[in-house]
Amino acid sequence: MRASGVPQFDSIIRKALEEDRVRHDVTTQRLIGPSEASSARIVVKEKAVVCGLAVVRQVFQELDKKVRCVFLCPEGREAGKNATVLTVQGKTRALLAGERTALNFLGYLSGIATNARRYVRAVLPYKVAILDTRKTTPTLRELEKYAVRCGGAENHRSDLEDMVLVKDNHRWACRRMSVAQMVKRLRKGTTKVIEFEVDTLAQFEQALAAGVDIILLDNMNCVQMKKAVTLRNKNGKWRRPLLEASGGITLKNIEQVARTGVDRISVGALTHSRRSIDVSMEFIEE
Repeated sequence: MRASGVPQFDSIIRKALEEDRVRHDVTTQRLIGPSEASSARIVVKEKAVVCGLAVVRQVFQELDKKVRCVFLCPEGREAGKNATVLTVQGKTRALLAGERTALNFLGYLSGIATNARRYVRAVLPYKVAILDTRKTTPTLRELEKYAVRCGGAENHRSDLEDMVLVKDNHRWACRRMSVAQMVKRLRKGTTKVIEFEVDTLAQFEQALAAGVDIILLDNMNCVQMKKAVTLRNKNGKWRRPLLEASGGITLKNIEQVARTGVDRISVGALTHSRRSIDVSMEFIEE
């Protein structure tokens, strides 16, 4: 049974195992008998938000259907340095062949979840949502967005079909149309949420007047963002449209951005600047 909220990514796991040629492990197959069994523990070598336990289990079960995993730390929970987060028991060949793939997934996903948790904690006193972006690794977006959720942040749109987001290049391509005309055309063609990216307060006022659902304040400074919040609230539409800050957001400045009163902050660094967590597998003497 999968952990709650874990997406289906069987094909990703199988491709990773195929990439490592796990069924042709020349070392293990020549040293270890096919019936030998062992137990091992998987340890996080540094403090981290654990993410990917179900993936680890599935990696090993692709090689030995009878592998048994015991999770010792709930998914999305913070584990201390050198904590054992799960144990695994099964055919020794399966444990040895699947070890690196399993650890790669666990360290990679835990790194994203840990990074997301840092951003969420930085704005805890404020009523603001932290969201990821589409700055993800090609073909691995579903995994990365799952890890973001494990870290306590939220997902922005999953793909181009998910919602309407008019960005600067759309505005350039439609430069002969006003913002109002663009929004009117979009409203006629879809019932999806419409988000509109703006770079200036003049563009912001146009998007506000056009009645979009979300306005993305791209690379604005905090003075401009505060002004946008004031204009939105003066318009008599408290928290409508939602205001989203994006561009150049770091752990050093995110609290200052949150103080402006925006509703959402999207952070590409949640996925594109993550660092994998150091994890290891240690066999248990029986």
